[in-house]
Amino acid sequence: MLYFSNFVNVSKLLSIWLSLIIILQSFGLHFNDIAQIDEFIEHAQFHSEAYGDNVLVFISKHYGELKAAHEIEHQEEKKDHENLPFKHHCHLSTISAFTLNYIVLLTNTMNFTEIATANFHYQEPSSSFEIKGLLQPPRQS
Repeated sequence: MLYFSNFVNVSKLLSIWLSLIIILQSFGLHFNDIAQIDEFIEHAQFHSEAYGDNVLVFISKHYGELKAAHEIEHQEEKKDHENLPFKHHCHLSTISAFTLNYIVLLTNTMNFTEIATANFHYQEPSSSFEIKGLLQPPRQS
């Protein structure tokens, strides 16, 4: 029983770890991005000192609507721009999962009996209109 409880704890930990990876990748975050945060901060400080950009302008120049103009004007910073995080365009992940199933063999066989009684009754619809005719004159006027 102790082995089974350890197995349950490990499977819960594995489930949490895989869920965390899937959530991070769905937001577009990879572990490489976390490792490149220091380059992001250094380049942001460089932009603050050289151009007087605040954080929002810096993000717009590298990730937003000012990106194309910034890349054309400052091609000497191209190597620094390639090292910034969040610059990947591909999201690939492979998750290998396996489950351990306990096999329970059923030794009892089920007996089926056939019921031969009819469970259907049909009565032909009838109406009083068919008996008297289609068009009838009014009875009282």
